[in-house]
Amino acid sequence: MSEIAISITLLVVLFALLGGGVWVGLTLAGVAWFGMEVLTGRPAGDAMAMTIWGSASSWTLTALPLFVWMGEILYRTNLSENMFRGLAPWVNALPGRLLHTNVIGCTIFASVSGSSAATCATVGKMNIPELRKRGYPDAQIIGSLGGPATLGLLIPPSIILIVYGVAAEVSISKLFMAGVLPGLMLAVLFSGWIMAWALLNPNKVPKADANISFKQKVYETRHLIPVVLLIASVVASIYSGIATATEAAAVGVAGALVLSASQKALTWKSFRDSLLGATRLYCMIALILAGAAFMTLSMGYIGLPRQLATYVGSLNLSPAMLIVVLGIFYILIGCFLDGISTIVLTMAVVLPIIKTAGIDPLWFGIFLVITVETAQITPPVGFNLFVLQSMTGKEITYIAKVCAPYFFLMVLALVLLWFAPGIVTWLPSHM
Repeated sequence: MSEIAISITLLVVLFALLGGGVWVGLTLAGVAWFGMEVLTGRPAGDAMAMTIWGSASSWTLTALPLFVWMGEILYRTNLSENMFRGLAPWVNALPGRLLHTNVIGCTIFASVSGSSAATCATVGKMNIPELRKRGYPDAQIIGSLGGPATLGLLIPPSIILIVYGVAAEVSISKLFMAGVLPGLMLAVLFSGWIMAWALLNPNKVPKADANISFKQKVYETRHLIPVVLLIASVVASIYSGIATATEAAAVGVAGALVLSASQKALTWKSFRDSLLGATRLYCMIALILAGAAFMTLSMGYIGLPRQLATYVGSLNLSPAMLIVVLGIFYILIGCFLDGISTIVLTMAVVLPIIKTAGIDPLWFGIFLVITVETAQITPPVGFNLFVLQSMTGKEITYIAKVCAPYFFLMVLALVLLWFAPGIVTWLPSHM
């Protein structure tokens, strides 16, 4: 069979299983089993057992459940309330005023949760009622929360960067460092848009809160000290080489437990709920990764990645054109699949293509995560849209509309990264 016929056959099986409601991880394993049994002469049984066991017992993946657990612990503290109290006095003078607490709060919480949905839910629980009470327009409250919450996928410790690092065999520590500057760049772009909107619509911005002295501002900032110290301990231990990503994750969990205890939020119930929540989420991700590992092996036996890489190479696309095509492809597929599924479904095919084109897998990882970020705020399957709908009661179409400017800002960020790749590579090169 030609590579086109093989691709169509496997896609039909894939969508038939997904359409039937089969879990993503089991779907991937099923497609892989079908490919090996039908399209190759290799028995699938022992290969599936060995591959899934190897994937599940990977030491590199140990960082993933630990970072998930850290986020679950902090989700059950009053972290978001403290962030608002610490940030609000400093942003009153900026155009857009307290709307910036959404961007800064999401940037900070992204550094300790690793999850876009958790970032959106946690910051939204505190900020939406507070901003509504002060008279800010719903459209700007929701948009400035939905877009920046996607930073949970990019700023370390990012769950999806760990998944990409395992799938692409790229250093997770370097990926974490590579995500820092692009994440901060996106945060600046988001705040810049809020300022531009506020300057164009001054009558829609409520009056500033009462001015307080510099000394009082500094005093209120004390609420940010614990979480800033936690972020610094995790990032600094990786950057300095003192700890691997897995060891830094353990540091993060220990710090989160101490922080939770210091806020008197650490009870047996919260400890148990955080552990069970992390276990449920990790088991879902681990099943997807196990299925993806088997699918990668199956694709290797079929020879599809090699054939597709050769075919794309024969098209003589420039690296820039290839990136444009892949960017559009990932944005479209992200409208229907979550980020982790998107990456593990496509890595076996896409990785050989980008390597053949001479594109750095480290840079491509950040590019890929930003394109996946856009999927969090694009219908019909945008997880941040669902989270915001549950918190605000608004229609999905309305939420997608008010988040649209942040989608275009992320596309702008991709263009900037292409013309200035050092934004991604500079920090990892100095580790």
